[in-house]
Amino acid sequence: MASGNNNNALTVKQERDARRAEKVAAMKREQARQTRNRRIGIGGGIGAAALIIVLVIVFVVTGSGSTPAPVATKAEGVQTFTGLTQNHVTGTVDYPQVPPVGGNHAAVWLNCGVYDQPVPNENAVHDLEHGAVWVTYDASQVSGDQLTALRAALPTTYIVLSPYVGLPSPVVASAWGAQIQLTGVDDTRLADFLKTYWQSPDAPEPGAACTGGVTAPGLVS
Repeated sequence: MASGNNNNALTVKQERDARRAEKVAAMKREQARQTRNRRIGIGGGIGAAALIIVLVIVFVVTGSGSTPAPVATKAEGVQTFTGLTQNHVTGTVDYPQVPPVGGNHAAVWLNCGVYDQPVPNENAVHDLEHGAVWVTYDASQVSGDQLTALRAALPTTYIVLSPYVGLPSPVVASAWGAQIQLTGVDDTRLADFLKTYWQSPDAPEPGAACTGGVTAPGLVS
């Protein structure tokens, strides 16, 4: 009988230990589940934060790229002209702009440089086709030190500087398809105009020769 009681007692203890072990296992499973959920939550939070950062970067990059930087063509007073013809012709051409900014012109270009006499429109327009800028001035308003200052403000190549009769302002700068009327030699818009249109890729033949053509009377340099 004693042996049977010991066996029964051992069985009860084993059952109690088994129940305790099951409770411990259940607690461990719950802890593991909570830990796993926390990790998922942290990982999801990190992923969301990373996504937000990426979206912000994309917005900044694309947003900044969609807003072009201001250019000199936006300077007040610049006029632009489209649909200009480019035929080589003989004789004179009746240009609608003063001075002309493009259109039909002489087959031979004018040698770029500084002139103290008016130059032929038709040859000078050919220079504009090659990317030169033609700066004209009213000789009755611009002379002496002012003219010297105007010359100093210009590039040494791909420039034609000459007096012009009948200008609408003291100084006018012209490029192919663009023109600005300036108040004088100290008008800061001249520098902006040159920065944009001198040897501009928008000219029909930028970089084509500006020497080796015809020299008009009055070439100074």
